[in-house]
Amino acid sequence: MGADPFRIRDHVAGFDDIVGDIRARSLVTRRTVAMEANVAYGREAGETLDIFLPNGAGSDMPIHMFIHGGYWRMFSKEDYSCVAETVTRAGAVAAIVDYSLMPMARMDVLVGQVLKAKAFLLAHAGRFGATPNRFSVSGHSAGAHLATFLFNRSVAPSGVIAAFLLGGIYDLEPLQTSFLRDEIALSDEEVRLFTPMRQEHDPATRVTIMTGELETNPFKTQANAFRDILAAQGLEARASQVADGDHMSTVRDLAVVGTPVAAALHAFIANDANEKPR
Repeated sequence: MGADPFRIRDHVAGFDDIVGDIRARSLVTRRTVAMEANVAYGREAGETLDIFLPNGAGSDMPIHMFIHGGYWRMFSKEDYSCVAETVTRAGAVAAIVDYSLMPMARMDVLVGQVLKAKAFLLAHAGRFGATPNRFSVSGHSAGAHLATFLFNRSVAPSGVIAAFLLGGIYDLEPLQTSFLRDEIALSDEEVRLFTPMRQEHDPATRVTIMTGELETNPFKTQANAFRDILAAQGLEARASQVADGDHMSTVRDLAVVGTPVAAALHAFIANDANEKPR
């Protein structure tokens, strides 16, 4: 029996070193980039986000929301503060979001929380010098999955100009027979309700989907299939691969100047998210 393609640790050399590097970079970001920590977007414990401001922050800036991964059951916003480096360099306000973790919370809670975070940011963008007319989102892995529910057609117009999805999971069914069966125990109902490939999406949102060249096949196959589904629903969607990138190096490189992933996110925010919704 082959290795589980969803157990990332088995497929990424130096997994712990990469996670340590991401956390170290995030600590530096929290010390060096102007920020407002632990802003409550909801009433429950843990429903908070961190705001990071670009140099020379003014008014009517774009605002960009990032959702971390970890298969819905690990990591926190503090671990991924470093993504704000690239976001703020592109001239946008960065909002790095926390959410409850499985299995203590179920998928409906997590989806509801990221929707609450989006609603808060759209309603209070002016508090941070931003405008709700320039709102974009990104996410990595499970965070990319959650980000898709921010431009779901059921809430259209979603207010999301563009979405940047990195190493995402768009079909939950295969996870029911993966190592996650014992860790988060996705139910059939959760698979039915929260599989992005089974949803309708806002055609006004432009979507960039990226995976690492060295990712396991399910991630690359799902990325292309989701791109095709979005295009069939009328969205402008494109998919690409990061040369020599794996599931963890790509998210680390979101914060590393000069890497293809950071350049792609910077261009995404500076070019795509800087215009008003169509």
